[in-house]
Amino acid sequence: MSGHSTYEPKTGFERWLDSRLPILRFAQDTMVSFPTPKNLNYWWTFGGILAMMLGIQIVTGIILAMHYVPHVDYAFNSVERIMRDVNYGWLVRYTHANGASMFFLAVYVHMFRNLYYGSYKAPREVLWILGCIIYILMMGTAFFGYVLPWGQMSFHGAVVITNLIGAIPLVGPSITTWLWGGFAVDDPTLNRFFSLHYLLPFVIAGVVGLHIWALHVPGNNNPTGVEVKSKEDTVPFHPYYTVKDGFAISVFLILYASFVFFMPNVLGDAINYVQANPLQTPLHIVPEWYLLPFYAILRAVPNKLMGVVAMGGALITLFVLPWLDTSKVKSMRYRPTARLYFFIFILACLVLGVCGAHAPDDLVIPGFSGLQFLDANINSYVWLSRIGALYYFAYFYVITPLLGLTETPLPVPDSISTPVLSHPASAPTGAAASPEKRG
Repeated sequence: MSGHSTYEPKTGFERWLDSRLPILRFAQDTMVSFPTPKNLNYWWTFGGILAMMLGIQIVTGIILAMHYVPHVDYAFNSVERIMRDVNYGWLVRYTHANGASMFFLAVYVHMFRNLYYGSYKAPREVLWILGCIIYILMMGTAFFGYVLPWGQMSFHGAVVITNLIGAIPLVGPSITTWLWGGFAVDDPTLNRFFSLHYLLPFVIAGVVGLHIWALHVPGNNNPTGVEVKSKEDTVPFHPYYTVKDGFAISVFLILYASFVFFMPNVLGDAINYVQANPLQTPLHIVPEWYLLPFYAILRAVPNKLMGVVAMGGALITLFVLPWLDTSKVKSMRYRPTARLYFFIFILACLVLGVCGAHAPDDLVIPGFSGLQFLDANINSYVWLSRIGALYYFAYFYVITPLLGLTETPLPVPDSISTPVLSHPASAPTGAAASPEKRG
C-alpha cells in the first residue's frame, strides 16, 4: 500500500503550490518515498525501461512528423529525405524504428514476468487489465507506423490486415471503408494511419498514468507473491530502486544502441526499401517480429473469419486471466508444476513466432502411408502453428484453472522478510557471528 503522504513543504512557495496544485507532493509520494518491497529483482526494472521507451518514441516521432509527408506520391521519398538530407535524420529514424522493437521486447519481458509471479491476481486485476489495454494500443500504433514508409511490405501489409477486419460480420466492412477512406488502400488511408499513429502514443501515455495510479493503490507485487505486511518489508523507492532501475536502463540502452548504430535494419524487411507498387505483390507478406505469434494463430485456421476470431480471442484471453487462475499462490517459485507448463507456454509462443515468419509452404514433410488422415504432404509450419495455438488457448482455459485445483504448492513464507533474513548469505559468519564466538 502507498500509505499516507510523507511530503512536508519546506518553503513558502512549496506551501502555496501544495495548497493549490500538489504536484510536488505527488512526485515525492510516487518517485521518492513510495514504500516498495525490499526483495524486488531485476525483472521489476522493465517498468521503468518501458516508461523510458515511451518517452523516446514520442520525442523521436514528433521530430519525424516535422519532415514526413503523408501522401502516396511523396511518403516514400520523404522518408529517404529524412535519412539523407535532414541533420541527424538517419539517427532519429533508426532510433524510432528500432525503438518500436525494443519497446515490444521490454513489454514481453514485463508481461511474462507478471505471468510467472502472479502479478495479475487480486488485488491487482485492474492494474493487469490496464496493462493489456496498453499492449493492444501498442500493437495498433505499431501497425499504423509500419504503413507510413509506404514501401512494398508497408502497403501490402495494410491491404492484408484491413481486409481481415472486413471479415467481421455486420461492422467489418464499414470499419474497413472508414480506415481506407474509400474503397482501397490509397492516399486517404495513409492520412488516416498517420493521424492515428501520431495520436495513439499520447493515448498510451494517458493509460500509463492510470496504470501507475492503479499500481500505487495495492503497491508492488514481489517475487514471493506474499503481500507487504509491515514497514520492515519495504524500502523507499529512492534511492534504492532509482539506482537499481538506472543501472538496468543503462544496460538496456547499450543493447538498444547496438541495434541503432551497428545493425539498424536487421529487424526490418529489405523489401520495404522498395516503393509501394499495388500491381506487384511480395511473395510473402509478414508483419514485424513482435506481431508474428498472433499472425501465426491467424493463419493456423483455414477459415478467414475464424482465423480473425482466434487472433482476437488470443488477445481477449489476457483480459480474463485473473479469473481463470484458481490458485491461491501467486508466485511460481512455489508452484513447480505450474512453472513447467509456463516454460512450455513460452516455447509455444516462440514456435508461433517462427511459424509466423515463414511462408506456409516453406517446409513440407512428405506424408507417411500409416497416417491416412493426413494429406499426402504435411505442411510443417501450418501444423506447428496449430499445435502452438492449441497450447496457447489450452494453457489459459484448461491448464491454468485445473492446476489451481489439483497442484500442491511448496510452503509459502509468512512474510517477505522471512526468506530474505533466513537466506544463508545473510547469516553472520566469522568473528561477527555471535558474542560467544569472538574468542
